[in-house]
Amino acid sequence: MTEPRPHRRRPRAVLAMAQRTARQVLDADARARLADLTDIDPHLVLDDLTTSAAHRALADAELLVTGWGCPPLDAAVLHAAPRLRAVIHTAGTVRHHITPACWERGLAVSSAAAANAVPVAEYTLAMILLANKRVLETARVYRAERRRVDWNERHPDAGNYRRTVGILSASIIGRRVIDLLRPHDLTVLLHDPYVSDAEARALGAQPVPLPELFARCDTVSVHTPLLPETRGLVSRDLLAGLRTGGTLINTARGAVVDQDALTDEVVSGRLHAVLDVTEPDVLPADSPLYDCPNVLLTPHIAGSKGGELRRLAELALAEVESYVLGRPFAHPVRPERLARLA
Repeated sequence: MTEPRPHRRRPRAVLAMAQRTARQVLDADARARLADLTDIDPHLVLDDLTTSAAHRALADAELLVTGWGCPPLDAAVLHAAPRLRAVIHTAGTVRHHITPACWERGLAVSSAAAANAVPVAEYTLAMILLANKRVLETARVYRAERRRVDWNERHPDAGNYRRTVGILSASIIGRRVIDLLRPHDLTVLLHDPYVSDAEARALGAQPVPLPELFARCDTVSVHTPLLPETRGLVSRDLLAGLRTGGTLINTARGAVVDQDALTDEVVSGRLHAVLDVTEPDVLPADSPLYDCPNVLLTPHIAGSKGGELRRLAELALAEVESYVLGRPFAHPVRPERLARLA
């Protein structure tokens, strides 16, 4: 005898995000799945929540599926959506659209931050291993000199065996990076004032004060959210403490690092840097970081790109199904933790 299927209703749902986001994140299969789970027009995408058409769509919406480019869900929007009970975000941070009015309403909120953390952590792992191996520097020299070189003589400190890696903040991404580092012969240090020593060790890292993180490490990877108290956290003094030849990797937010201080260190040749984020997000055309041989500069590509966007949609669809079946979200966003999230 087969078990009865859980009762499933089809709540009214609406997509709220940039048109381009909807095209990139929600393919035809994802939209068909949404239409199966909910009462939704999968072709209606709201990128402006103030229009009369948006108000008509919001009037009976119980669930919003949001993404990059979703306008803020402020009190006026919520007034137009009196039945709204939940928001499922197909990307990471919800800071740009979840407002205090959402928490006052008691909305349930979910985020695909865990899915977006996967490619960022993979990028970070790759860059840690490449940086310690001096791959990018060696490739540049080999391209320029085009001859046999004794690389052991040129880079006697190259390699990953028993090197020390520092993780700044045990965010969702920071924790995943620590996990990915487990199979490698590396010592992993962690600084996060919100993580106990016992929890840090359970994650697989040694807890240390912030200055010690920089003083002991060959490579430091930044995973700190940008908050008022973390702006410029990676200061000139901390960078000066990083050993000569060390590498700073930043996939978090550019403003967490004192960029002028970092620029001085890499232009001098003392440090290396792998920067997927900068302040501003696109540097001025005359920035020395573009041409600095000690810097690998990428344009915010560590997060979900191309086929990786399907992972975001799949997590969001799983959360939609949980909501439909009356189950709690697997990836809820709690208002009390929002102040410390990216």
